[in-house]
Amino acid sequence: MSANRRRGEISAELDGRPRRLCLTLGALAELEATYAADDLTALVERFSAGRLSALDMMRVIGAGLRGAGEDVDDEAVGTMQCDNGAAGFAAMVSELLVATFGSAGGQAPTSNP
Repeated sequence: MSANRRRGEISAELDGRPRRLCLTLGALAELEATYAADDLTALVERFSAGRLSALDMMRVIGAGLRGAGEDVDDEAVGTMQCDNGAAGFAAMVSELLVATFGSAGGQAPTSNP
C-alpha cells in the first residue's frame, strides 16, 4: 500500500498488515474536538510539546486510519501491535504529524490570504 506524502499520507504496519494513515480535514476536526482545541495552531502546540500519552497516540493513529478510510475506533487501535512497541507507535505518530504539518517546530497552516 503506497502512501502519497504530498497528501499527508504515511504507510505503517499494524497487526502485521500494511496500512495507510492520513489526517484529513475531518480527522483534524475530530482531534480538535477531542482535545477542545480552538484551532489547528492549538492542536500543533499540544503535539509539539513532545509529551504524548498512550491515549494521545491511540487517538492520533485512530484519526489517521479513519482519515484514510478505515472503519476503526480508538479502542481497536489500542489492541493493535506494531514493531518496536510503544516506541514504534510514537515514531508513527511523529511521522504522521510531520506529514500533516511539516517539520518539527513548524507552524500549522493558516487561512490568511
